[in-house]
Amino acid sequence: MIKILFVCHGNICRSPMAEFVMKDMVRKAQLSDCFEIASAATSSEEIWNGVGNPVYPPARQIMKEHGISCEGKRARQMKKSDYEYYDLLIGMDQANIRNMTRIAGGDPEHKIKRLLDYTDAPRDVADPWYTRDFETTWQDVNEGCRAMLEALREVQK
Repeated sequence: MIKILFVCHGNICRSPMAEFVMKDMVRKAQLSDCFEIASAATSSEEIWNGVGNPVYPPARQIMKEHGISCEGKRARQMKKSDYEYYDLLIGMDQANIRNMTRIAGGDPEHKIKRLLDYTDAPRDVADPWYTRDFETTWQDVNEGCRAMLEALREVQK
């Protein structure tokens, strides 16, 4: 089983999109038994009194438009122990990678990667909290998850 943790700044837009898009792709490929997929934040900004905020409404809406539910997802912060538990920790941008590496205390096993580095056009997934462009984020997340799933399937062959 491959355990994947998608990570962004607040765990209310990009990383939950990646979590649920990847879960959907894995389910459609009949590979659900081969993966454990979750998401987390590098910050605690979206967590109040120990309870995480739900997925941001525009992110929820774009997933709903594509037939994907993220019902029940609440933001949580990445912990140092996540590094040992997960096989891959996938950040959305360079700032996430820097913060993930700090939280993990380094990356000696080279588990921390950027989502769009799996594609032919490596780049950051722009944060729609700031850009307000949820469609571009949706497209980038889909492209990254598709490329990542293909890469993982090649490794398993």
